[in-house]
Amino acid sequence: MQVHVNGAAHDVPDGTSVSDLLATLGLGGKPCAVEVNTAVIPKADHASCTLHGGDTIELVTLVGGG
Repeated sequence: MQVHVNGAAHDVPDGTSVSDLLATLGLGGKPCAVEVNTAVIPKADHASCTLHGGDTIELVTLVGGG
């Protein structure tokens, strides 16, 4: 199925959770704010939030630097 992450299309398997998506994108375990279809998904719900085809996901991470 296809979802849109920060405006880019991504193919993911059926049944993919927010946690699965973050791991696939190399963000597993890192601080990350997640919004699915304009609803904020708390970190405690990442594993139980299953994505569906056409979902729009916005991810915001912290970037250090100077």
